[in-house]
Amino acid sequence: MKPSILLAGVLAAFCATTAPALLAAQELTQSRQIIVNGEGEVTAAPDMATITLGVTHRADEAKAAMDMTSDNVAAILERLATLGVAESDMQTRNLTLNPVWSDNSRTDLEQNVITGFVASNTIYVRVRDLEGLGPLLDAVIEDGANDFNGLQFSMQDPDPLMDEARKAAVKDAMAKAVLYADAAGIELGQVRSITEQGGGRPMMMEMAASARKGGVPIAAGEVTVSSSVSMVFDIVGP
Repeated sequence: MKPSILLAGVLAAFCATTAPALLAAQELTQSRQIIVNGEGEVTAAPDMATITLGVTHRADEAKAAMDMTSDNVAAILERLATLGVAESDMQTRNLTLNPVWSDNSRTDLEQNVITGFVASNTIYVRVRDLEGLGPLLDAVIEDGANDFNGLQFSMQDPDPLMDEARKAAVKDAMAKAVLYADAAGIELGQVRSITEQGGGRPMMMEMAASARKGGVPIAAGEVTVSSSVSMVFDIVGP
């Protein structure tokens, strides 16, 4: 028998003998682990608000409805600029013009006809001066805003809060791992993995009482940033 054939046979026999043992050792290592989830949450006072407002008008003619809406929107944008809102923090969107039809419940042979038109335009605004938010809302109402579709508080730079929430989540997971290990009479080894669950939850607003300081009363409350992690620890010792 050639030496090369003999060597190949020895290697094949060695692999066949050791592979199950290595697999068993790997499974044993993986089974001696603790997996825990940690939650972290940080709150802070918001420093920015996002509002969605709009103008809607109805008229007999399409041009009249659109002209009234456009005039009000132009006045609102001009007013926002005078109140210190940057051009990059204002955006018009969802411009619509729709016919208004006559009563469609008629049972005779008369066809429905257009009786007018409704024009709408929506403005998305970021307000970075929360002290002036109430007076700002009063001002845009005076200029013709008659639709409000949302007010949300947030942070201009949420990353520092998100980092603190992540640290708190890791700290929470490690505390749980220590607690479980002590209760089970085992010793924790090194951290095998840290996995963020969902990349953190969106900010939410918690309302708080606020006195009226002129303009529409606003309660900013606090924004909350949350994070969740999953951590895997080795178990060492007996």
